[in-house]
Amino acid sequence: MKTTALPFSHLAQRAGRPFAALVTAAAMSFTAVAAHAATEMPPIPEVQGDVVEGDGNDYNLKFNIGLTQSSAQYRGLEYFKKIVEERGDGHITVEAFHSAQLGDDLQSVSALQAGTLEMTAPSTSPMVSMFPQFAVFDLPFLFPQPEDADRVLDGEIGQQMLEEASSKGLVAIGWAENGYRQLTDSGVAVSEPSDLEGLKIRTMQNPIHLDIWRTLGANPTPMSFAELFTALEQNVVDGQENPWNTIKSSRFNEVQQYATETNHVYTPFITLVSERFWNRLPESYQQLLREAATDMGEYEREVSRSMSDQIKQDLADSGMEITTLTPEQVAVFQETLEPVYAQWRDKIGGDLIDSIRDEASAEQQ
Repeated sequence: MKTTALPFSHLAQRAGRPFAALVTAAAMSFTAVAAHAATEMPPIPEVQGDVVEGDGNDYNLKFNIGLTQSSAQYRGLEYFKKIVEERGDGHITVEAFHSAQLGDDLQSVSALQAGTLEMTAPSTSPMVSMFPQFAVFDLPFLFPQPEDADRVLDGEIGQQMLEEASSKGLVAIGWAENGYRQLTDSGVAVSEPSDLEGLKIRTMQNPIHLDIWRTLGANPTPMSFAELFTALEQNVVDGQENPWNTIKSSRFNEVQQYATETNHVYTPFITLVSERFWNRLPESYQQLLREAATDMGEYEREVSRSMSDQIKQDLADSGMEITTLTPEQVAVFQETLEPVYAQWRDKIGGDLIDSIRDEASAEQQ
């Protein structure tokens, strides 16, 4: 599948990043492609559905994500591109950008609001300042299993949250999977909260994430994802927390010796469209984007989950020392983090928290 590429100088101008930084990102992406080829993933499905009639006009859609070409998120973006271009009969062209080429999550969201970018799919975590209800996804150990998250996001609760996020110059059209966050660090194998004492752990600028790591005794350090690899390499921070897929696709194992499978927070990606672009589209193309976003999300979850176990083993084979917490060890972390729930219950909304917990546990009853 062909992806439209722009000259580095043009990308640098549009993203406001130094040319040298883009050269570095490009070099990293070539390495990531090799890693991508070594990881088996479900093939991109054939496109289902009829060709959609539009208004006779052609539309160009730039879709920027933060993760690399070897990530499940980019694989999902490839499928989205395929669906939209085939069912749109060539009248909608999707330009796919990875590795934060056009800006990180918050920069991309701002570009959607300004109408200079058409689509992005950020994690919900950095968007809490815009949509406080998204903070619920940052609460620790909210979803025991990934299927519990699916049930919540694909049901009435998830649909209501999409509607609430369709404001402030944005249109929210679907969910995908960032996944469970795991801990990596360069200092010590972590198996209990006391092991974290004083460690500088990179987080997003997210108040619940900050509270989680402070409560566990660490020193949380907010930082852009685009800056993270260099910060780990230069020991500006001791560790970070992201899903296994992101840890490998971003090559964090090259600069982090230890990892702990905590599954401490499950975060989704939310698929967003610029309201300015959305309002230019005929209704038939709007529906096409919604359907493509749903299909992308389902496929991306499948890819993400099929990759996780293999990636964990690959990281161990590469020399990373991985600690898997026992249920008893997880319980210690949960007990230590109970004050976070108490602190945020009123701010997030007790009813929302309770409804999500009830729905998440419904299948287990």
